Amino acid sequence: MNDNSKVLIGLLAGLAAGAALGLLFAPEKGSETRDKLGQSLKDFGDSIKDKAADEINNLNSLKDKVVSSIKSKLRDVEDEYSSEVENV
Repeated sequence: MNDNSKVLIGLLAGLAAGAALGLLFAPEKGSETRDKLGQSLKDFGDSIKDKAADEINNLNSLKDKVVSSIKSKLRDVEDEYSSEVENV
């Protein structure tokens, strides 16, 4: 995980904690506060899922690039080897 991801996760966690504390100390009825807190936690969970999905997509993209590069290099070596065998 790179530094930007760590900073983003820390920021999201801080925002969620701040929102939760704000709701707990708000002058509203307990049921309303619990509803808001539940919604905030749901939103936080959704943002984590979205971030995880983005990271999975990034890893899949990287995997595809690596596999493509390896296949290309193998084809180059195979072509070079084939031409040397034909010349023998």
